[in-house]
Amino acid sequence: MGILVTGSTGFIGCYVVEELLRRGLDVIATGSSEERAKQCTWYSRVRFRELDIKKLDPDIDYYHFFYSPERMIHLAWEGLPNYTGSFHVEENLPRHIMLIRNLVDNGLKDITISGTCFEYGMQEGCLNEGMEAQPSNFYAVAKNELRKYTEKLATEKAIYFRWVRLFYMYGKGQNPKSLISQLDTALEKGDRSFNMSGGEQVRDFTPVEKVAAMLVSIALQEEVTGIINCCSGKPVKVKDFVTNYVQEKGKEIKLNIGYYPYAAYEPMCFWGDDSKLQQIIKVV
Repeated sequence: MGILVTGSTGFIGCYVVEELLRRGLDVIATGSSEERAKQCTWYSRVRFRELDIKKLDPDIDYYHFFYSPERMIHLAWEGLPNYTGSFHVEENLPRHIMLIRNLVDNGLKDITISGTCFEYGMQEGCLNEGMEAQPSNFYAVAKNELRKYTEKLATEKAIYFRWVRLFYMYGKGQNPKSLISQLDTALEKGDRSFNMSGGEQVRDFTPVEKVAAMLVSIALQEEVTGIINCCSGKPVKVKDFVTNYVQEKGKEIKLNIGYYPYAAYEPMCFWGDDSKLQQIIKVV
């Protein structure tokens, strides 16, 4: 039996698959396009099965469709980086509930699902897993509802369940509209200046390779379950992070601070408490 990875061709998914393979594990990967999967470096080393979650068939036993996996790391989610669209609740949520229920009813015993730091809503400061979720955008609301549903299902079926709240990650392959992707493009073009927000926001950044390694470590252990922050635990101002990033690249560019307004769906200052994550890292 192997480990099923949904959303395998996405930004974080590609790195998670590579990390699982690096650890010598049998990977069953899935995504909406096999043609896209064939462009991934790992394609020839996994068992790939195409599945468009928008076209789920309730009459199919997806547990056996995916070769009866021992565990699942569920990363798939449609429509990002649009966080504010109501389709997250109206369309995505029911589909993902259907898929998870189908897999569990047919035999899956171990589930790790990616959540989001946006589930904490507009709360500021160091965010820990014991705090009440207060999602303030449709994406976070849908994710939080999926978490609550799967928690209940896990209790009823006595299965292992981990909900991994991802904070800010960056690296090659990230959405071109993300901050660091835009900055990389500007540096590669040799632009003299880079437009950004005021940069006073405090965030929690981690390279995607490290996020993937932490996520895999979370998924492979059974000592710590439930909600787990996947983060650095280190707060940093966005403008300081950008400045350090440019310096580490050995580049120079003028930061046009204050060009863009701050996003309305995020608090100004927040970062993750990584205490539970550190427990896992020590165990693994």
